[in-house]
Amino acid sequence: MTTQLNQATGKVPPNGNPLVAHRYGADPYALVFGDRVYLYMTNDALEYDESGVVKENSYSSINTITVISSADLVNWTDHGAIAVAGPEGAAKWATQSWAPAAVHKVIGGKDKFFLYFANNASGIGVLSSDSPVGPWVDPIGEALILRSTPGVEDVTWLFDPAVLVDDDGKGYIYFGGGVPEGQFAEPGTARVMRLGEDMTSVVGTAEVIPAPFMFEDAGIHKRNGVYYYTYCSNFYDGERPEGSPPAGEIAYMTSDSPMGPWTYQRTILKNPGHFFGVSGNNHHAVFEFHDSWYIAYHAQTLSKAQGIANGYRSTHLNRLTHTEDGSIQEIQADYEGVQQLGTLNPYERIPAATLGWSAGVKTAFLTAGGEQVVTDIENGGWIGLSGVDFGSRGAETFLASVLGLEAGGVLELHLDEPAGPLAGKLSVPAANGAEWTELKTEVHGAVGVHSLYLVFTGASGKGLFKLAAWQFTAEA
Repeated sequence: MTTQLNQATGKVPPNGNPLVAHRYGADPYALVFGDRVYLYMTNDALEYDESGVVKENSYSSINTITVISSADLVNWTDHGAIAVAGPEGAAKWATQSWAPAAVHKVIGGKDKFFLYFANNASGIGVLSSDSPVGPWVDPIGEALILRSTPGVEDVTWLFDPAVLVDDDGKGYIYFGGGVPEGQFAEPGTARVMRLGEDMTSVVGTAEVIPAPFMFEDAGIHKRNGVYYYTYCSNFYDGERPEGSPPAGEIAYMTSDSPMGPWTYQRTILKNPGHFFGVSGNNHHAVFEFHDSWYIAYHAQTLSKAQGIANGYRSTHLNRLTHTEDGSIQEIQADYEGVQQLGTLNPYERIPAATLGWSAGVKTAFLTAGGEQVVTDIENGGWIGLSGVDFGSRGAETFLASVLGLEAGGVLELHLDEPAGPLAGKLSVPAANGAEWTELKTEVHGAVGVHSLYLVFTGASGKGLFKLAAWQFTAEA
């Protein structure tokens, strides 16, 4: 093969972290529904100065939240950006959408999904949907929590929600952050509050969570009747009492009640700078999936690999372990990530925006609020999928939904690596980009479990084609 392949940046095979390499994603929050994990993230996007140079992330223009999902924790489907705040957003009263939290609850016999977000640091809003990927609406038309909310008046930063629906169906929201002047050891800015049965109202008065050296980033999970409140410690550079959390680490407290009282335990995840050589704020979410526990967190690994580690963050996953006494073991963040759960079935329709690894591609909505498709395909670009099981008989044909552009091109199927054994070629004729077509080609040698690489070739500097979905058919 003579095509010059694009090199993987950030997420390099066979590593699992960061989760995707075609976009950033910060402040992750996990929702498990059905057989998938959905991760909701602040949609970090590059900001430029007047001369076109990437500048420090100000977060001021972020008004969308991105969603990715996976059944195996290695191959992730991009569901695109949710328009949350601003004139085009569901919550037009809000100007920003940071640090999401998402939860599922059955109400009136129907599945309902709720997406909580921070309107900068001045309030918390909520959207609702009948699906974990939307469409989303603003059910109350205003903020859910403001400084006028009982018990919230003295919270410095009114943001970073986390939400729990307990076993009895009652909902709780955890939020807050910031350090009042001089109060580094006991900021008193973490809060917990009851949610109404509708999940879009609050009940009573917010209670203080006395988190030592609190900074931001509320987290909550429940295991064996114990409630774990997790948070990021502040960056006070003075002396700390023995047993206090160090700067910028994820710490946890426990309680036998969702509202407390809380007992401080220790820290479990050091600052990203300890692991990846680029520091910053620390934000996380803990979740259970298929009887194992995981922690999602962000770090500037993709932007570092791109040479622009200016506050643009990417989500990672690692295992989290509770010991027999319920304590949480310290987590070792890394590029390797987590083990793939099961295999990917290529005989089902796979959205093209499902990516294990990628280079030289982007994603975009096919139609407003619709499915994400792969765009900006360039010569030498590729998509890799991990653990694809073609079965003992193997694949016979490959089908793809494509939109030909001015140059057209070829989609090559390679096994094990981008330049690995060639299993098939699909030619995409040049077209005017007006009509999607279904194309088909024969496949040879795709038997058993392999990594699969969709490699794109064609004229350099011209639009080749767009890709919406693909699947294989099995040998009879």
